[in-house]
Amino acid sequence: MLKKLTESLLTCPIVKKGEYNYFVHPITDGISYIDAHLLREVAIGMIRLLDLKDVRYIVAAEAMGIPIGTAISLMTDIPLNIIRKRSYGLAGEQEVAQKTGYSKGQMYVNGLSRGDRVVIVDDVISTGGTINGIVQTLSDMGVEIAGICFAIKKGKPQVDMPYTYLVAIEVTDAVRIVDCQL
Repeated sequence: MLKKLTESLLTCPIVKKGEYNYFVHPITDGISYIDAHLLREVAIGMIRLLDLKDVRYIVAAEAMGIPIGTAISLMTDIPLNIIRKRSYGLAGEQEVAQKTGYSKGQMYVNGLSRGDRVVIVDDVISTGGTINGIVQTLSDMGVEIAGICFAIKKGKPQVDMPYTYLVAIEVTDAVRIVDCQL
């Protein structure tokens, strides 16, 4: 299991951004393309790790959570709800404060209601800043979070509730797989 994901991580390019080694990967960046077999493998892995019983929505953050959430939605027939980086000003819209190791901003939740049972999926977790903002906002809204799953865990994120991931990596001048959940 996860053969395509691990192989693609081990061979992905590393670019230097100042002192930061950044891995460039189809699941986290959409570059150069997202192979259907790789996306399917990630979606199946997450479905195996998540408790989808009575889940009303798959929740994914823009941008790279969208392909993963879409694949899971298509496989499970559970609707997808996307947390957007832009406000639409719709009734009930909630703002998410997002702060990561390299950015700060707002995201916006629409279409979720008190009592909705959801799972959250995303491409990568490194600091925990984005997911903590999402968890706080959804909790304040009375939304039940049944599970959180990331394709890739990098570093030692500080997260306010339990989560799972498919693979954990370290990035130096190359990617090294340090853990695999399946």
